Amino acid sequence: MLSDREVTNTLNMLRNEHLDVRTVTLGVSLFDCVSHDLELFIANIQAKIARYAQQLVPVCNEIGAKYGIPVVNKRISVSPIAVVAAPFGAEGMVRVCKALDYAAQEARVDFLGGFSALVEKGFANGDRALLESLPDALSQTERICSSINVASSKAGINMDAVRLMGEQIKRCALASPEGIACAKLVVFANIPQDVPFMAGAYLGIGEPDCVINVGVSGPGVVRKAIDRLLARGVNDKGNALTLLDMAEAIKRTAYKVTRVGEIIGTEVAQRLGIPFGVADLSLAPTPAVGDSVGEIFQSLGLSSIGAPGSTAVLAMINDAVKKGGSFASSSVGGLSGAFIPVSEDSSIEEAARSGFLGMEKLEAMTSVCSVGLDMIAIPGDTEASSIAGIIADEMAIGMINNKTTAVRVIPVPGKGVGDTVSFGGLLGQATIMAVPKGDASRFIALGGRIPAPINSLKN
Repeated sequence: MLSDREVTNTLNMLRNEHLDVRTVTLGVSLFDCVSHDLELFIANIQAKIARYAQQLVPVCNEIGAKYGIPVVNKRISVSPIAVVAAPFGAEGMVRVCKALDYAAQEARVDFLGGFSALVEKGFANGDRALLESLPDALSQTERICSSINVASSKAGINMDAVRLMGEQIKRCALASPEGIACAKLVVFANIPQDVPFMAGAYLGIGEPDCVINVGVSGPGVVRKAIDRLLARGVNDKGNALTLLDMAEAIKRTAYKVTRVGEIIGTEVAQRLGIPFGVADLSLAPTPAVGDSVGEIFQSLGLSSIGAPGSTAVLAMINDAVKKGGSFASSSVGGLSGAFIPVSEDSSIEEAARSGFLGMEKLEAMTSVCSVGLDMIAIPGDTEASSIAGIIADEMAIGMINNKTTAVRVIPVPGKGVGDTVSFGGLLGQATIMAVPKGDASRFIALGGRIPAPINSLKN
């Protein structure tokens, strides 16, 4: 349990250091809604979502007011639509997506995730239909997010899916203003089944019928903890500070933040009569000054994120966050580490605009962070094969290292390197980044599957 002093300290984090409950995400299984009749299936899913989600927003608001802790986003995740809507073709998938969008609107949630497919080893008919529907589905809805898992450490990389996603990302960009549909689409390796953060949230097949998962974020809190330690100048033993002391400060902060998330999530779940699932302590930034992962790098002594040493710093942050969260709760899940979404973090965006941070450095850093190449704006004329090559590289990092990686890139129509684009709200703004030079088209055209590594044979 937290002491009174720790509770007071945590409340100060909430009020002055940008700590919040970033999302309470209600997971709803749709497997019992399945029907061969499209109209009946749509009626079933809308009725079930309405039944469980109608009190989500009011309850989150009431509990937030009770504790003085803002619950910024209220969201829903559902079973992978490629599975539960497998009998329907691409046109049917678009109709299902619109029905989910309506259900999300009626529940007054910010996003609904789960327009998803798991194709790391091949395609079922429902998978092909969902992937084909993506441009229309995501450009014609506002609140639906899609995640496509194309690789895993057990199955390898489905390069046919990688090629197709390169093409579909291009089509999604062309179908929406400023390519914004691509901000709701993420390609994964080793996707967890309980992520509460968008765009990757979906409810896995092994999850309960309904569940509450919570995402608590606090990059500003972590930076303030480091700054306070630096201002003191010495550690608890009176010795000069080292990186070990910095890691310890991050770990202790992560512990407190995780406890807050679990308290809020548990009470929301109790009020709704739904099981509590996990607390995901991911350092997810916003464009607001003081709520930046990139600023932590500066507090730790780098001139900017992207400078030499950035990958080492990110590895330390990620590890300390996981250690602190795991000690605080037996229900830590999701990703629980550090995100580096370029457009959503003012400090990271500035580093990219100033030339300190390029695609190659970002890729290196994804080998140790929680997700991957995230919210990166690229030239609109980037070839689909180049996008597929970027995805393949990132999937290889996840597959070999047995970790989650992802790609969320946005080819902005009509924009070139150095131009800027504003996505608005939490999605922020970005400078168009150059993609690595060279031609990957012949490699991507080979298709097939890159086999799983030998270290996958653990049974």
